[in-house]
Amino acid sequence: MSQIKVVISGFGNVGRGVVESIKRNSDMKLVGILSRNPDRVRREVGDVAVLNVNDTDTWLKEFAPDVVILCGGSKNDLPEWGPKMAKLVNTVDSFDNHSRVPEYFAEMDKAALESGHVSVISTGWDPGIFSLERVLAGAFIPGARAYGFYGLGEKGGLSMGHSDALRTIKGVKDARQYTHAIPEAIDEIRAGKNPQFQPGDMHTRECFVVAEEGADKDEIVKTIKEMPGYFAPYKTNVTFVSQEELDSKYAGFPHDGLAIAAGTTGNGNSARVEYRCVWGSNPEATANVLVAHARAVARLAKEGKSGAMTILDIPASYFTNLDRAELLKHWI
Repeated sequence: MSQIKVVISGFGNVGRGVVESIKRNSDMKLVGILSRNPDRVRREVGDVAVLNVNDTDTWLKEFAPDVVILCGGSKNDLPEWGPKMAKLVNTVDSFDNHSRVPEYFAEMDKAALESGHVSVISTGWDPGIFSLERVLAGAFIPGARAYGFYGLGEKGGLSMGHSDALRTIKGVKDARQYTHAIPEAIDEIRAGKNPQFQPGDMHTRECFVVAEEGADKDEIVKTIKEMPGYFAPYKTNVTFVSQEELDSKYAGFPHDGLAIAAGTTGNGNSARVEYRCVWGSNPEATANVLVAHARAVARLAKEGKSGAMTILDIPASYFTNLDRAELLKHWI
């Protein structure tokens, strides 16, 4: 297969990670970046062509991408731009609002089917890798109960989607959100209790917020704690900090997670499957998973497939640039 021509749409931390990931994948070529603020991106990237995302005719002709990687946020950007892009090109995204995945899938599937494109949604490490692990464990341990934990370290893990959601709130200049797993909940599962947890039983959320001058901080806190799909079910702590403090004390993007499925096999013998990942950079982790899925999208499109898909619908071999002989010899 010739080099896959990739375009990045939206240029924040994940977009930057995609740039670095493509450099490490010889079968891919970054042909351009799309942004609502192309001048800002041009100043940063320099040697990559950047066009306004709204100038559709121009970038479709000049870039002629095999796939566009959508790097926008899940709260506002992807619900608007995902279906628009799916009507124009093959896409892959990391939509991560679990509660809205069925709705988003339906919208993307309609747009992609009507236009004859492939759109892989909700990929990253959760949803994405962990989604696959949950399904596999449920198949191998029928009746198993699946769990996901995030931010197992002392400092927790920085969530990009939740941080982005914070920044959409009126009066918030900048923000970062750290997720903390509740260790006792993990202990209960490993002890074989298999409890029926509610979301707030497994995690707490910690928000560090830079407020705009004159902003109503009480209203910001209220909006955060009542935000459905993000903070409403959880114990959430909000701390206001300066921009300097946010940039210095809460720099970096570490995250980690643990997917567990537990149940029984045969004659009631206990069984448990665990899958752990640890990322020094959450956005780079997501970016690398997106790029692997971009390869799969290009292959599926070449086969004439269309419509929306998830990681559950794609053969594992489509994600890698290794050939079958190499896979059979060294990876099976």
